[in-house]
Amino acid sequence: MSTDFQSGREALGARLGELRAETGLNGKEFAERLGWQRSKVSRLQNGRQTASTADLEAWARAADRPDAAADLLARLRGLESQQRHWRRQLAAGDAPVQDRYVMEYRRTTTMRGYEPTVVPGLFQTPDYARHLMAQNAELMCSPRDTEAAVQARMRRQEVLYEAGKLFRVLVWEGALHAVVGGRQVMAGQLDRLVGLIGMSTVELGVVPLGALMRVTPKHGFWIFDEQRVVVETINTELQYDSADDLALYGRVWDRLHAAAVSGPQAHRLIARARAMVAAV
Repeated sequence: MSTDFQSGREALGARLGELRAETGLNGKEFAERLGWQRSKVSRLQNGRQTASTADLEAWARAADRPDAAADLLARLRGLESQQRHWRRQLAAGDAPVQDRYVMEYRRTTTMRGYEPTVVPGLFQTPDYARHLMAQNAELMCSPRDTEAAVQARMRRQEVLYEAGKLFRVLVWEGALHAVVGGRQVMAGQLDRLVGLIGMSTVELGVVPLGALMRVTPKHGFWIFDEQRVVVETINTELQYDSADDLALYGRVWDRLHAAAVSGPQAHRLIARARAMVAAV
C-alpha cells in the first residue's frame, strides 16, 4: 500500500537515478565509483531505502553534480518529516484510516509504543473506542462512520493473538484516570487492560505518576519493527525512518521503560484506577 512517505521516497530515488544516468554509468559502475555495494544503489534508486545526508552528498559528488546536493538534502528533510494531515485522511471518514492500520499492524512483527493520555487503540474496548471516535469526528468535522471505524479497530486487535508477534506498550498512569465515555465504559476498559497482562504477545508497562523520570516526552509514539516511527499530533501523523530518529526514539522508549512497572505492580495501578472510577 502506497503512502505519502513511500511516494516521497520513490520520488527521491527517481531523482538519484536521473543523476546517475547523466554520468553514463550503470548501477554497478556507479556503485564502484562510490565504493558501495551495488544493492545499496539499487535500493536507493527504487525507493526501498531512505538515504542519509552523507549518502546524498556522496551521490552528488560521484555524479559530478555537487550543485545538486542542496536539492537532494531538501528532499530528504521533507521526507524525514513526512506528514499525513488528519483532515485529508479523514475526508472519507475514520473507517478507511482504521483499515489502513489493520494492514500495517498485520505486516508488523514487533512494536514498541508509548501513550501518555489515552489507552492505545490496540487495547481499546468497543465502547471506549466508540466514544473516542465520535468525539474526534465532531472535533475534525469529518464524516461520522463511527460503527464501521470501531469494527475496523477491533479487527486490528486480531494481531494480539498471532504467534510470533510482540507488542511492548507503555502507558502513562494518568491515561488510566482520564474517564472516557462514563464510569461503566472506563471500568470495562480497565478490566480489559488487566486481561492483557500475561499474554505471550503483549508486554504492558505502566509509568507511575510518582516515577523518577529520566525523560519527559511530550507526545506518544510507535516504533514499527525498529524501522519506522509514527507520531500522532492533533492535526497530523508524522513518520520517520532515519537512523538518527530511530535511535532517538528508541532511547526515549528505553528510559520510559526503565521507569515503568509491569506484571503485578501494573495490575495494582490499574486496580487503583478502577476503584477510583467506581467511587466517582
